[in-house]
Amino acid sequence: MDKRKHWENIYQTKNLTEVSWYQPVPQTSLDLMKQYKIPLEAKIIDVGGGDSFFVDELLKLGYSNISVLDISKEAISKAQKRLGKDAEKVNWIVSDVTDFKPVFQYDFWHDRAAFHFLTEEKDIQKYLQIASEAIVKNGILAIGTFSETGPTKCSGIEIKQYSEKSLEERFKPSFQLINSFLIDHKTPFETIQNFTFGVFTI
Repeated sequence: MDKRKHWENIYQTKNLTEVSWYQPVPQTSLDLMKQYKIPLEAKIIDVGGGDSFFVDELLKLGYSNISVLDISKEAISKAQKRLGKDAEKVNWIVSDVTDFKPVFQYDFWHDRAAFHFLTEEKDIQKYLQIASEAIVKNGILAIGTFSETGPTKCSGIEIKQYSEKSLEERFKPSFQLINSFLIDHKTPFETIQNFTFGVFTI
């Protein structure tokens, strides 16, 4: 399957409120920023950010060094259009995360529902390698995946489920788990998806 083509088609044919991952306010992610006291000048990357509202909320809070990475050019284009002039304050990266070549290190790496699309071991290892090299010493990686009671597919693609324990094991030995929890996400279709979140340091 051509992943890029698949995601371009999703974003070209569906509105933001018609996708299961839609969140008018990404409260869990914002709570993590607050909990771990991420400073306004921190270098932040939202991996698989698509056209989510996380970047909007970060800009409102006064964050000034934000990157958004997504495989879909269409998703990023939609986010840029929505933000208008504020889009110029963001570093937009169109790339498959496994092809990503960071030019500097980040203080906060955020990934809500991108990592679980990696089902082949070589892609998982590539992600872990890139993340471990792209995060500053004592930086934070916050990652959300479908849990073992969550969906097994998303947008027609098989995903890999994680428990709190298996997510911790996956990120060893490069990352140390500092917090994990399960949380329910209500989709626009009134269904519930259970997520595993892990917060790691390096």
